[in-house]
Amino acid sequence: MKESNFAERVRSVVRGIPKGETMSYGEVAVIAGAPGAARAVGSIMKGNLDPTVPCHRVIRSDGVIGEYNRGGPEVKRRLLQKEGAIK
Repeated sequence: MKESNFAERVRSVVRGIPKGETMSYGEVAVIAGAPGAARAVGSIMKGNLDPTVPCHRVIRSDGVIGEYNRGGPEVKRRLLQKEGAIK
């Protein structure tokens, strides 16, 4: 099954998030060209297995860490703390 261009654009945007910074799912969706597709971004990140895509840097718009497919929210929190994105 061929992947959608949107999924490719989402991963490209997320790869561009610098260490120590975060973006919301909605912000990623806007930059990827699909405002309002925050849930789709979440689904793409949930299924991400590519280690070059730092999906831990994508958080909810209300600042809540959210889920993480590689160990849960506490692992995501520790990664973000280590990078200096959160305290």
